[in-house]
Amino acid sequence: MPKTWFITGASKGFGREWAEAALERGDRVAATSRSDAAFQDLVEKYGDAVLPLQLDVADRTAAFKAVQQAIDGFGSLDVVINNAGYGLFGMTEEVTEQQAREQIDVNLFGALWVTQAVLPHLRARGSGHIIQVSSIGGVVSLPGLGIYHASKFGLEGFTASLAAEVKDFGVKVTLVEPAGYATGWAGPSAVQSERLPAYDDFRAAMTRISARRGDPSATRAAILTVVDAEHPPLRIFFGEGPLEMITKEYRTRLDEWRNWDDVSKTAFGS
Repeated sequence: MPKTWFITGASKGFGREWAEAALERGDRVAATSRSDAAFQDLVEKYGDAVLPLQLDVADRTAAFKAVQQAIDGFGSLDVVINNAGYGLFGMTEEVTEQQAREQIDVNLFGALWVTQAVLPHLRARGSGHIIQVSSIGGVVSLPGLGIYHASKFGLEGFTASLAAEVKDFGVKVTLVEPAGYATGWAGPSAVQSERLPAYDDFRAAMTRISARRGDPSATRAAILTVVDAEHPPLRIFFGEGPLEMITKEYRTRLDEWRNWDDVSKTAFGS
C-alpha cells in the first residue's frame, strides 16, 4: 500500500534521494526546503504526488504549519524524516555564539519541532514511523566538530526516549546514522569557524578521515527497507566503517570505566 512521506531538507543529499525513491515506487511526498521552488522538476514529473513546502526547521511555528499543510494536502502521514541539517567545523574555542546556536537550532531543535508537530497526528492514527537522520557523529566524537556532535548526540538522546514513549501508540522510531557520504555536508552546506593560530599544530597532526565517500543514491534501497520493515531498528548505520569505529570506541570507554570503578564507587557514599 502506498505511503505518504514528510521529508525535511529534501532539496538535496539524502532527502532528495529518498524523496525520489519514494515517488518512483508510487508513494506521495511532502518535500520541504528553505525554497519550495527546489522541487519544480519533481512536481513536473510526479504531479500531485509531490507537495512542495517552504520550511526553515528552526522556526517552530513554521514547522507546525508545514506539518498541518501536509496533513491537509494528503490526508495523513506515514513516514516522517527529519533530514535537514548541516556540519559546523571548528574547535570548541573557535566557534562563535551565533554559529553554535544556529547549529543546535537546525540539527537538534528543528528535528524536535517537527517531531512534536507530527506526534498528535500519528498517535491518533495509531501508526507511523519517525526517522531521525543522525550520524556516526551522533555516537562518536572527533576534534573540530564538537558543536556538531553536541547537536547529534542530543538528537540521539531525545529520540531514544521518544521511542519508548510512543511505542504503545503504534508509532515506530529509527535513528539513521550515516558514515561519510558525498552529500555536500562537508562542502557547500558546511559552516567553517574562524581558525585560531593556537590550534594550527594540532590541526596539522590530526588524523585525517578517509577521503572515500559513499554514494547517496546507494541509500535508496536501504531507506525503503527500513521504512517497510514490520519491526524497524531503533538505530542503524548507513555505510562502511561505522560498526568497526563504534566497536573500538565502546571498548575504550568500557575499559576506562572499569579502570576507575573503585573511585566511582567511593563517590556513592556509605
